[in-house]
Amino acid sequence: MNTRYEGIKASNGIAIGTIYLFNREEVTIDESKIEENLIENEKNRVETSINDYISELDNTEGANEAQINIANAHKELLQDPYFSDTINSKIENELKNSEMALNETVNEMVEIMSQIDDEYLKERASDYKDIGYQLMYKLKGIKPKDLSLIEKNSIVISKELTPSDTSNMNKENVAGFATDLGGKTSHTSIIAQTLDIPALVGMQDISTKVQGGEKAIIDGDEGVIILNPSEDLIADYESKIKVQKEKQERLKEVKDKEAITKDGKKVEVAANIGNIEDLKIAIENGCDGVGLFRTEFLYMENDHFPTEEEQFEVYKEATEMLGQKPLIIRTLDIGGDKGLDYFTFPVEENPFLGYRAIRLCLDREDIFRTQLKALVRASAFGNLKIMIPMVINISEFKRTLEIIEEIKSELDQNGVEYNKNLEVGIMIETPASVFMADQFIKYVDFFSIGTNDLSQYTLAVDRGNENISDLYSNYNPAVLRAIKHVIDQSHKAGKWTGMCGQFASDTQATKLLLGLGLDEFSASASKIAEVKDTIIKSHQKEEEEFAISLLDIETPEEVEEKVKEHN
Repeated sequence: MNTRYEGIKASNGIAIGTIYLFNREEVTIDESKIEENLIENEKNRVETSINDYISELDNTEGANEAQINIANAHKELLQDPYFSDTINSKIENELKNSEMALNETVNEMVEIMSQIDDEYLKERASDYKDIGYQLMYKLKGIKPKDLSLIEKNSIVISKELTPSDTSNMNKENVAGFATDLGGKTSHTSIIAQTLDIPALVGMQDISTKVQGGEKAIIDGDEGVIILNPSEDLIADYESKIKVQKEKQERLKEVKDKEAITKDGKKVEVAANIGNIEDLKIAIENGCDGVGLFRTEFLYMENDHFPTEEEQFEVYKEATEMLGQKPLIIRTLDIGGDKGLDYFTFPVEENPFLGYRAIRLCLDREDIFRTQLKALVRASAFGNLKIMIPMVINISEFKRTLEIIEEIKSELDQNGVEYNKNLEVGIMIETPASVFMADQFIKYVDFFSIGTNDLSQYTLAVDRGNENISDLYSNYNPAVLRAIKHVIDQSHKAGKWTGMCGQFASDTQATKLLLGLGLDEFSASASKIAEVKDTIIKSHQKEEEEFAISLLDIETPEEVEEKVKEHN
């Protein structure tokens, strides 16, 4: 009894229920080559399956928000010419049948996305897997299992759940779920958060530990699933569920409030997004704006560098959706682990320290200028701000400002409107930008700290390397001192500092960051209400005293322990 297994926390909360073991339909791929006279037939089969799936996705009547967002994301990928062209090329040039061509193309896309170090982009591989399953079912004439039909209080256990599987769950019947695969930034995890279903992912082999029908508890807060719990343990968790429900009701009331501390410090709680669908979720969750709009998807999901008009329409739509709330758009952060099918990057020994982000943009000013012009034009429709990534030299930022001024002059000559007070800032994500913060602040309008890279570069620890993952910690005193220094330099100059790294979504760190003086938290949508709630219940001066006391502690373990005690 009380057998415990640990997993990655994908969605908070506690669930008590009966295990439903979900196994996907077995699919055997036909690997036989085709005759030339069947090329058009096989291409038509693929086209029909894609069109049928798009028609299904268009039929969102009665769908919940999560289902609509997944439908739109999948349509975007399905309508990408590169996807269908690659399949057709395999059929035409290699005489592969439609099943082989589809399977190989999906696997290639999954491989490309899986190698990306950025967790947000990396997890988009699951969307390609999902599309592959759906299209293959149509080619094979298989009707997929429907998780909307399972019994009440079910805890779904599976090797893997696709976004479609998760979005089709009936929240009234599914109490929680756990999977062998997956990460906390996957669409599956985001949907679980949106539907408020406790979930664990990345459990490696949990699907082999159960048979189905067992009683279980999922504790999404502690990151464990407990099989065959005792009656006493069930009673304890039922009490916890009652407390959590009361908290959730309070958070519903808090999410649209301003985040103002008890002693009057106002803080913006914004969202990190990658596309318009993410923005819809963020607005629903009460965001005060967007602190990071990653623009990489506009480039990575295309077969060409997106034109000025293509970019302008996206930026304009996002700006208008937020009204006067701030929308901070990060310029192209490509290179390193993020490649493009239509652009050849140089082979580098250390690509993360190489030809990427602002370095690429200033080398290819034609690409950079196109994006900047689209951004400046879109600024006319709301409170858009521009943020430049990976800056280490003031000359890089000055040249960026020169290009923006050239664009403004061109727009003035043509009578095109834009925000004359357009703000431009930089991401602080390298030790160089930390040390030079007192000089950068003379030229920038704001700082936004990207803790994912800042911690990695400050500590010389590859955050994706499992052998040294225990050394990667945002709570390392060196990282905290860097954050404090940057915030202090901005405040001395009468400017502000936000944070768009994962640390801003860590609700355990909210009081600490508030105490360090952070002016804006840009978090995942699901964390917005909780961050606001913590800020509203805090005194900034008290948290400042606590945060400063941590700067002289020697180890990250000690810091984290004191933070837990303080909270």
